[in-house]
Amino acid sequence: MSFSASRSFPKGLALVALLVLAFLTLFLVIPVAAVFYTAFVNNDGTPTLGHFSAFLQQPLLKEAFFNSLYVALMSTLVSSLIAVPLAYFTVRFRFKGALLIQTLGILPLIMPPFVGAVAMQLIFGRAGSVNLLLDQHFGFTIPVMEGLNGIIFVESLHYFPFILMNLTMALRNIDGAMEEAAVNLGAKGWRLFWRVIFPLGLPGYIAGASLVFVKVFDDLGTPLVMGVTNMLAPQAYLRITQVGLDDPLGYVISVIMIAFSILALWLSARVMKGRDYSTLQKGGSSIQQRTLSKWQSIGAYVWIALVLLLVLTPHIGVLLLSFATVWSYAPLPDAYTLAHYAAVFDESKGMIGNTLLYCGLAAGLDVILGTAIAYIMLRSSLRARQWLDWIASAALAVPGIVLAIGYMRTFRDVNIPFTDIGITSTWLLIMIAYAVRRLPYALRSCVAALQQVHISLEEAAASVGANRIRTIQRVVVPLMAGGILAGFVTSFITAAVELSATIMLVTRDSDAPMSYGIYLYMQSASGRGPGAALGVLAVVAVAIGTYVSHVIVERTSSRFRPVRSKE
Repeated sequence: MSFSASRSFPKGLALVALLVLAFLTLFLVIPVAAVFYTAFVNNDGTPTLGHFSAFLQQPLLKEAFFNSLYVALMSTLVSSLIAVPLAYFTVRFRFKGALLIQTLGILPLIMPPFVGAVAMQLIFGRAGSVNLLLDQHFGFTIPVMEGLNGIIFVESLHYFPFILMNLTMALRNIDGAMEEAAVNLGAKGWRLFWRVIFPLGLPGYIAGASLVFVKVFDDLGTPLVMGVTNMLAPQAYLRITQVGLDDPLGYVISVIMIAFSILALWLSARVMKGRDYSTLQKGGSSIQQRTLSKWQSIGAYVWIALVLLLVLTPHIGVLLLSFATVWSYAPLPDAYTLAHYAAVFDESKGMIGNTLLYCGLAAGLDVILGTAIAYIMLRSSLRARQWLDWIASAALAVPGIVLAIGYMRTFRDVNIPFTDIGITSTWLLIMIAYAVRRLPYALRSCVAALQQVHISLEEAAASVGANRIRTIQRVVVPLMAGGILAGFVTSFITAAVELSATIMLVTRDSDAPMSYGIYLYMQSASGRGPGAALGVLAVVAVAIGTYVSHVIVERTSSRFRPVRSKE
């Protein structure tokens, strides 16, 4: 029999597509639509633009809008200044430790930015370690952690890895023949980089920069921890929690945040439209790595060491704070103790289990949905199959606080089936919010993995009698294992540091994950030690979760891998 996956769409896949669409509609489309509906209607249901007019008439909200825009743009710029040279040096030149440098450069992503903010205040704040030493020895200080500039500093150090990872991958894929042609025509040094190499890596840079902009524009935890409320995300949170769930201005702010996130992603795609960045030959060599001279190597290592020391400062600061008895108006803590860790294990051990449970379930759900959508997109003839990709990817433009507000609005009077328990009072919506927000990451990994599985392999399985389910189970899934693992790990790591949706959806401390517990601890000076200890444990939990996911996927792959004959 011929393999029906060539472009057919049997009833089984139709049912899967409907289930996926129902999930996305219920937990993404309807909640976001509820936010838009509330922003554009009066209490009696009549359409209006009056809520937006009221927004423009309030100086605080206008200031919050421009502050958020300024912080997002400047954070993208500063992140670029960190990531672009780091990516270029590690790809362009040959020296020891390049892989280690790239690995350390990604570490900021596994720590919540609001945790790093507290540590950065202790190190770079007005009375922090650096300024105390500068004032003592040189008579001046650097106000790097003041107001909006402090948020820019923290956000840039946290999110620059998005640019680093995407640009590094793009630079490695550049055809070396293009560089050689430019060199033969006289291009070298800065001109070679600016006119040839960087433009060819522009798709990777734009992808990373747009993610940085969206993440910073939507961030809630960092401004709140640093006491800055005149930004859009904090204002949306305050309007809903203090004024009430029916306050229309909270929804107006949410609509504006979604609009600018979509605009940033659209502009990034628009910049790339109509331009060709492909290589001259498939499989061609990448750009040639050059060996630095002795003094060039010393200069490069010194610069990279300074950059890495700067970006790892939040981790160092949090680790020191987690052991510090007192750390105030001094370059280093006065003494060290394990009491903070004892307090965390005594008071907050449930939060660690909650984090692993919620993030594990969310990441598992993401790879299931991602695999299903990828298979429907690439192996079926469903006319609307592209809509599944678009709807799932749209979650990237929905801020966590907006999705949480939509859930509270949509499900506030909904009970769990066959019970009297309101769904908003349970942890289910927290886990689902994690899954919806991280679905685009898992989906992209699954699509990329399935694109590398040739259809002929499935046809061969069908030719020896395997049905579609068995083919997917024994052929497709094992061959996609790498992409599935990448999607799971990415979803797990990023969900573990989610605060924007968490802070709105947690209704009782027993259901709180670690990110919420860290935020509560950090609200007081006495709680910063335990908060830092919980932050360190969060990093450890993410590392453990990542390792366990590797083990699970490897065992699953080996179980489904065909057994070779001994003959």
